[in-house]
Amino acid sequence: MLSASRVLVAIAARSLADVGEEVTLTQYRSLVVLASRGPQRVAALAEALAVTPPTASRMCERLVKKGLVTRRADRRDRRQVRVALSPAGRRLVDAVTARRRAEIEQLVASIPDDSRGGVVAAVRHLSETAGEVPEQDWSTGWDL
Repeated sequence: MLSASRVLVAIAARSLADVGEEVTLTQYRSLVVLASRGPQRVAALAEALAVTPPTASRMCERLVKKGLVTRRADRRDRRQVRVALSPAGRRLVDAVTARRRAEIEQLVASIPDDSRGGVVAAVRHLSETAGEVPEQDWSTGWDL
């Protein structure tokens, strides 16, 4: 599992490097959470990322300065702030996802046909167990 993890982290790092935007993996993960779950209160984003609310707030501030996230007062409770993906943030997530998908597609294609279904099923189960949100819009088409 550690070897597979290193492979996937390397793919993630390469896909981020290819877009030319200076975004850390944690910042990118924030963008993915916003892309998949929609606008969030900073506290909810912090919980999804398993970081403290002050850490999430600082990270969001950096992403706002980069133009990748917007902040606005919650309509129901003006004391609360909601963060959302900006159009530039959406383009970044889409570009990184496309690059990552292409590289993972090549990797999966290299697995022998008789093993591929089991590998995909195991990874899907691992993702579900970890609480990863299904991303129907980003479906890989590997539904074997």
